[in-house]
Amino acid sequence: MADPLHKSGKVVSDDQGFRLGLLVIVEGSDELCITTSTSAGLEQTLPWIFFHKVIGVTTFFLFVEGKAATPNVAKVLQSIPGVKIVYRTRELEEQQARSRIWNETWLASFFYKPCNYELFVKQSLNMEMAIVMAREAGMDWIIHLDTDELIHPAGANEYSMRQLLADVPRNVDMVIFPNYESSVERDDIKEPFSEVSMFKKNYDHLPKDTYFGNYKEATRGNPNYFLTYGNGKSAARIQDHLRPNGAHRWHNYMKTPNEIKLDEAAVLHYTYPKFSDLTSRRDRCGCKPTKEDVKRCFMLEFDRSNNKNRCRSGDLSQASLQRVSQKSRILMGFGRD
Repeated sequence: MADPLHKSGKVVSDDQGFRLGLLVIVEGSDELCITTSTSAGLEQTLPWIFFHKVIGVTTFFLFVEGKAATPNVAKVLQSIPGVKIVYRTRELEEQQARSRIWNETWLASFFYKPCNYELFVKQSLNMEMAIVMAREAGMDWIIHLDTDELIHPAGANEYSMRQLLADVPRNVDMVIFPNYESSVERDDIKEPFSEVSMFKKNYDHLPKDTYFGNYKEATRGNPNYFLTYGNGKSAARIQDHLRPNGAHRWHNYMKTPNEIKLDEAAVLHYTYPKFSDLTSRRDRCGCKPTKEDVKRCFMLEFDRSNNKNRCRSGDLSQASLQRVSQKSRILMGFGRD
């Protein structure tokens, strides 16, 4: 990441746009781990890890495949204190094939389908294993994040996830972080975490008249307010009978979790900041550019629309950029003046 400005551990900004500050670790506060399933390279994973270390995350459970599992990349990741690598081996797949999840209904509609659906199931199975790993490591909280997401712990006395979670009442089982979606302003982004500075706020953090009054301008012809998801991510307190509830939530086999939604803290989702993010998602699925095949492979309407378009790269880049970019400042969480 670009060298962040910092002052007394709190967030600061300057006239160049939104910057993220550093923190002072709060002694005796709750321990948080992040789990993810990733195939990303070091150029994406390293700044993601080190940013979260700065805000107080101590442990990372990385379920790796693809580029992330190659020897050179994995060697670097394993050298970082607090990072645990889990390879997608045959033994892992056999172990997950025996998971009780396969006999339950809450994920059944995603079973035995390709691409996005397969990834969603894989993430859930990995999260189930990460719960056990987190408990063995003595963690207090667990959150599932993708490597294109950063936690923004606004509202804490210090810019610290440990402080934020330490202030949560003991009877709360789950904390919801509404997501903000990035709004790219250029088509030549190389390092999203340092170059992208403008985000569309979640409707949970907006006055309703602002949200509904500017909805048409904010969507820019897209089917939904956000290009991807809008239900945020959640951190769960490690406890008996905890289970995943898809990639965005957790649940409990024995009770309905007591959850709260934070008024300021959020997950910053860097959504398709580079053209290669669009093409890589399309190419790794191998789906045909037909209405039937695209619907079978992709969950979200934007992905379906984008993956029907198999025109030459330049035209696709221009068309996609127009749909991804966002010029409205009214609905932004952060932005340049």
